[in-house]
Amino acid sequence: MMQTDWILVVDDHPLFCDAMELTLRSVIPKTDVQTADTLETALGILEQNEPPVLIALDLNLPDVSGLDGILKLRRMMPKTPLIVVSSMSDNRIVASVLKAGASGFVPKHSPRSVFEEAIGRIRDGGTFLPPNFADAEEQTAKDGPEAVERLSLLTAQQSRILQLICEGKLNKQIAFDLSIAETTVKAHVTAIMRKLGVQSRTQAVLVAQQAKFASILPDHQE
Repeated sequence: MMQTDWILVVDDHPLFCDAMELTLRSVIPKTDVQTADTLETALGILEQNEPPVLIALDLNLPDVSGLDGILKLRRMMPKTPLIVVSSMSDNRIVASVLKAGASGFVPKHSPRSVFEEAIGRIRDGGTFLPPNFADAEEQTAKDGPEAVERLSLLTAQQSRILQLICEGKLNKQIAFDLSIAETTVKAHVTAIMRKLGVQSRTQAVLVAQQAKFASILPDHQE
């Protein structure tokens, strides 16, 4: 069990982890940095140690979808500041990340100076937003009707799969729950993203959240 101050970096890209570790050590000297390439590994490390002074989390991990990683880490470490570092920097994603409990968001392409500013502000109890961030409340409200229209294009099966994606389930788990082949799930996920006009599962979850899609699921069958 670590007795000194330490930081946890959760990201499955080794080169980024190395760069993040160097940045963190320069901003917070004499602090241990631990890395994990999956959420499961991260949770295991946290179970065996005192709470870290900071958690840095990527949204794209092999074993977690969307905002579920933030929610699980927040439940386990409610008082530990958590900063999301992701290549997905759409304003709506940033807003959703903060609502899920993150203390800040830094785009992966940011220079070291931005990381230093973000970490310093969060450690002082503040919140950090990307320099180009605009409050997404107005945009979300404007996107609501459009999101409903896009979700209405989904079949009943695709709607069920989107619900399970929103719960953080992987394709393998969805296939088991619905008693269908994993390849079928993958095909449906591709169709879902195409109909919603998004590029990732996280963005599909955000569209679903905007429209509160559970109340407008289509009744027609495939």
